[in-house]
Amino acid sequence: MFYHLGKINAELNRKSEYKWDYLQVLKNAMKEVFNFSAGPAMLPKEVMLKAQAEFTNWRDLGCSVMEVSHRGKDFIEIAAKAEQDLRDLLSVPSNYHVLFTHGGGRGQFAAVPLNLSNPNDTSLHLVSGSWSKGAVTEANKYNKAVVVGDVSEKDGLQYVAPPALSDIDQSAAYYHFCPNETVDGIAYDWLPEAGNVPLVSDMSSTILSQPLDVAKHGVIYAGAQKNIGPSGLSVVIVRDDLVGKARKETPSIFDYALAAKSDSMYNTPPTFSWYLAGLVFEWLKDMGGVDAMAKRNSEKAALLYSAIDSSDFYSSKVHPDNRSKMNVPFHLANPALDSLFLEQSQAAGLLALKGHRSVGGMRASIYNAMPVEGIVALVEFMREFERVNG
Repeated sequence: MFYHLGKINAELNRKSEYKWDYLQVLKNAMKEVFNFSAGPAMLPKEVMLKAQAEFTNWRDLGCSVMEVSHRGKDFIEIAAKAEQDLRDLLSVPSNYHVLFTHGGGRGQFAAVPLNLSNPNDTSLHLVSGSWSKGAVTEANKYNKAVVVGDVSEKDGLQYVAPPALSDIDQSAAYYHFCPNETVDGIAYDWLPEAGNVPLVSDMSSTILSQPLDVAKHGVIYAGAQKNIGPSGLSVVIVRDDLVGKARKETPSIFDYALAAKSDSMYNTPPTFSWYLAGLVFEWLKDMGGVDAMAKRNSEKAALLYSAIDSSDFYSSKVHPDNRSKMNVPFHLANPALDSLFLEQSQAAGLLALKGHRSVGGMRASIYNAMPVEGIVALVEFMREFERVNG
C-alpha cells in the first residue's frame, strides 16, 4: 500500500499548528487496514513512509537507491550498517558470518546440504509441518535425509515432542528444524538436543520475533518476506567452521565461502530489499529490540487465542504447547460460512485471512509489524460475526 506523501505534506503544512505527525495524518487520510498475509507480509508503516519519502531522491543523490551500484560507496555503507544492526539485534557472535542472499527459504533447502554435506552423509530432520517436510525432500537430492521426529497428536490436537538425544546420530552432517511453521501454525520454543551435530534452523517466519542464542546453532536462515522485509532476499547466519566446505558442483551464488569473501556481493544482490531490511532493523532497534518484540508478540497472540478458545464457533487444531505466535490458523465450526467470513472481513479492512489450501479455514499472520490494534480489530470482527451467524 502506498501513501500519497504530497497530500500528507500538504495536510501537515496546513495543520502545522496542531503538531500532527505522519501517522495521525495517515489515519485521517485513509481507511485503517490490517494485512494478515503470511508472506509477503506487512511492513511497519514508519518504514514504508521513510522509503516512500526518499524513493526518488535517496541521500540527495537525485536518484533512487534502486538505481545506484551495489559496489558504490553509498550502498556499501548502508549494507554494512544493515549487517551490523542485525548482529546487534540478535547478538551474533564474531565467529559467525552474516550473508544476504537470493533464493528464499527454498533456496537454502538446497544450499545447506550443498555446503554442509557430501552425498554419502546423513542429514537429520525434525518435521513439524509443510516447510520442514519440504527441506527433507530437497535434502534427499544431495544426501541421505533421515526424519528423527514428526507431528503427532496430544489430546486430539497437533503436537510436536522433542526427539531424545539418544536418537540423534552423532555422525550426521547436520540436524535441520523449523521452529515455526507458517502454513500449519505449529511452533516450539525449545531447542532440539543435538550433541555435536550442527543445528540448522529455518527461521523464516520467526526470526527477530524473540531473543535466540545464535551460538547454539550452526546455521540460521530466513526468507525476508515475513519479519525482515520484502521478498527476494534471504539472510543466512553461519558459523565459521562450516564455511568453505561446499561441494565443487555447488552453484557459485549458493557457496557460503564465496558469499562471505565477497561481502554478499559476488553477484548483484536484491538491493532494494536489502535497503528496506536495513530500515526494518533500524525500526526494531527504535522499538526496543527483540526483547520488546517478544513481549508485544506474546500479548498479541494471547489476545487472539483467547478469543478462539473462549468460543465454540472457532477452534484451533494445534495443541497449546505448540501454538505459533506468528501464524494463527483457526477454523469456523461451520465451514459453509468460510466464504462469508472472508468477504466480510476484507470489507472491514482485515486482509488475507484465508488459510493455506492444505489446511483450510482461516489464518492470521501477526508478525512484528502487526500492531495490537490489528488484533483488537480482528477479535471484535470475529465476535460480531459469531453473534450474527452463530
